[in-house]
Amino acid sequence: MTNQTSLPIDIGIHETDRKEIAAGLSKFLADTYTLYLKTHNFHWNITGPMFQTLHLMFETHYNELWLATDLVAERIRALGAVAPGTYAEFSNLSSIKEQKAPVKAEQMIRSLVEGHQAVIRTARSVFPIAEKAQDQVTLDLLTQRMQIHEKTAWMLRSLLE
Repeated sequence: MTNQTSLPIDIGIHETDRKEIAAGLSKFLADTYTLYLKTHNFHWNITGPMFQTLHLMFETHYNELWLATDLVAERIRALGAVAPGTYAEFSNLSSIKEQKAPVKAEQMIRSLVEGHQAVIRTARSVFPIAEKAQDQVTLDLLTQRMQIHEKTAWMLRSLLE
């Protein structure tokens, strides 16, 4: 039997700060995953005159969200924490509520706008913690994700005008 010891994480961010950042990122991951699931659900269940447009748009969105979950989870792991990964954990951590289909296309769009805006608010809540700890990697990740969510929310809102 070999004796396994873990190496300490010494990346210039205090352990307490890493834990606090990881906790915020866990909420961000839960929001991202919940929005992914909602978007995929709407992709499957869209009907009506805008079917083709929305079906393809939602597919683009859920694929992008799926890739984002991995980036966020891996950042949590790099900080030395365990990334949440169950429906129960995501449900407890997420600020986004599930929405069952069927709903009309316009309500799907409104729900997704609200979801993207919620993800942005969650990202912003992690910023002060990461800034205080001088965690530029997390700040960069959050900035990139916020840019994508703000643009997506704007494009979805434009469909309602």
